[in-house]
Amino acid sequence: MKITLVAGARPNFIKIAPIIKAIEKKQNEGEKLSYRLVHTGQHYDKNLSDTFFEELNIPHPNANLEVKSGSQSIQTAAIMIAFEQELIQNPCDLVLVVGDVNSTMACAIVAKKLNIKVTHVEAGIRSGDMTMPEEINRIVTDSITDYFFTTSSWAGDNLLKYGADSSSIHFVGNVMIDTLYQNLDRISAPNFWKEYDLEVGKYIILTLHRPANVDEEQSLVKLLSGIDNMVRDKKVIFPIHPRTKAILGATNLKLKNIIFVEPQGYLNFMYLIKNSFAVITDSGGISEETTVLGIPCFTMRNNTERPETQTIGTNTLVGTSIENLEKIFGEFLVNGQKKAGIPELWDGKAAERIIAVLLKV
Repeated sequence: MKITLVAGARPNFIKIAPIIKAIEKKQNEGEKLSYRLVHTGQHYDKNLSDTFFEELNIPHPNANLEVKSGSQSIQTAAIMIAFEQELIQNPCDLVLVVGDVNSTMACAIVAKKLNIKVTHVEAGIRSGDMTMPEEINRIVTDSITDYFFTTSSWAGDNLLKYGADSSSIHFVGNVMIDTLYQNLDRISAPNFWKEYDLEVGKYIILTLHRPANVDEEQSLVKLLSGIDNMVRDKKVIFPIHPRTKAILGATNLKLKNIIFVEPQGYLNFMYLIKNSFAVITDSGGISEETTVLGIPCFTMRNNTERPETQTIGTNTLVGTSIENLEKIFGEFLVNGQKKAGIPELWDGKAAERIIAVLLKV
């Protein structure tokens, strides 16, 4: 069986890594299984793409489509045009896509139109928010997928509601957690750890990237100023995306606790998360990692496509206003961390289950 693996953005690389390891393990056991790794180039900054191949021991891609940035439509179209040529020149039996970025949807569409089977890893998750480009990508991808691999039984229920065949849905666990477990003994402190006198359990990690939080300068300034004031004596490490940094421009921010740093590689970032006091974020994926690591997470969104991180894990939705965040974070400081656990099958073996299923079907 020939599989084409698609990676386009930072979370994709983290999810692809254990799948490659699981394929190579089966190859060593004599299975007739091969893969071709295609990087769409959706993220092209070294800190957001190339570094991850090196740190996670992923082979450099067989092809880089180099589509880079653009509007939703321009980027999706560019990926489709380039990926069609890739598949024509390098036929395969199956295209495996992960997550919910533009590359996921675009490559799934191209594969199906070429009559190639599609596998979606992390299928079935839904936020219910159609203003999110990712939600549209999820729905479109799942509507044409042949084999669904889910991180929770809730995701499987979503697929059934959309009319998916139950025999095509496979609850396997979370490949992001596979990568976390496989690299916990390799994580390391970033270069600035000593420079900023960071100590285990005495700083907070902040990540912001969603347009609602970062695209308007004044609202971003209000948010950062509010966070800076509410954390008391805790330092806040903020790996700031170049686009967000450009939005702040020459704003004269007077922040006493927030420290701006460059985007971090996976191993350094996981070290920062694991040793933090808490995390404030608008990311979905980070709430999965904090759940497994037992770190309190406060997600600045009104919805989540990963409810298990809230019902079972350490995640708390706080909405998008600084007032809500201040209230809920203040209660946390008084009452301490809520009781939490790790969701079913988040045990580091999801990728092995995926490949086992694919070899059977």
